[in-house]
Amino acid sequence: MKNKITQLFSIKYPLIQAGMVWCSGWRLASAVSNNGGLGIIGSGSMRPDVLREHIQKCRSNTQFNFAVNLPLLFPYAAEHIDVIIQEKVPIVFTSAGNPEIWTQKLKNHNIIVVHVVSNLKFALKAINAGVDALVCEGFEAGGHNGKEETTSFCLIPLIKKNVDIPLIAAGGISSGKSMLAAMILGADGVQVGSRFVMSQESSAHINFKNKILSLKAGDTILTLKEITPVRMIKNDFYFELKNAYLKNASVEELSNILGKGRAKKGMFLGDLVNGELEIGQISCLLDSIQPASEIIEEIITEFNLAKIKVSQL
Repeated sequence: MKNKITQLFSIKYPLIQAGMVWCSGWRLASAVSNNGGLGIIGSGSMRPDVLREHIQKCRSNTQFNFAVNLPLLFPYAAEHIDVIIQEKVPIVFTSAGNPEIWTQKLKNHNIIVVHVVSNLKFALKAINAGVDALVCEGFEAGGHNGKEETTSFCLIPLIKKNVDIPLIAAGGISSGKSMLAAMILGADGVQVGSRFVMSQESSAHINFKNKILSLKAGDTILTLKEITPVRMIKNDFYFELKNAYLKNASVEELSNILGKGRAKKGMFLGDLVNGELEIGQISCLLDSIQPASEIIEEIITEFNLAKIKVSQL
């Protein structure tokens, strides 16, 4: 399956595993890369020494390309850039910040740079910064998201119409059929997050995974737009936020409720009551915990079958 994305990353399938905070360490990244996709280490939860350890372990467990996801607003961003360069990571996905700050430095070290965007304005800004590809993340996605609430089906063709570099669709994609739909709309590949949270190799707590198995449509919501928009499960922590909104809480009051370590508490330590449980809308369709290899095989098999079926319409 050769196209712009497989050639850019030197991978078998145009299927990328999202770099998810607290969920995607070296075990998941290496498993995805070993099975034809592009595995990504989510560095947003890691200190520089921990990131170095994950990079080295990932390299020891796969001979194929992998990447690091780097939230640019993360306090350790500069130190992470140094670790990435020193460890010769081949591909970096940047997000949550200005791509103009680090893109050229990374490219000067022959690192492929991809930036995550949620609207056309940021897409054009990233292109001006010199990125090699874009992830177009729709409103459906879990975790930190765009304020505009633009869905993947609107965002992908909009950005495709205005840019020439390779596009990766994200948000609401968990199957071969949704992968094909995204590519018909103009994407060259897809990034899958929520379904890989449910992989056996994911570092998400088993309490969190089991909670996802019980979710129904409408059980997640995008909130905290005043700070950093995030899609999460509606639990006691969310309803505490909701009550604060009803009382017209200030940004400072919302920040105090959020505090520190909420995502770790929920996704990594398994506190389903007080933790921040980040997952996408597609979670209502997830019904099993599987090896990453099985997830990839199912997605690609369904993609190929759907492609045949569409050609017969």
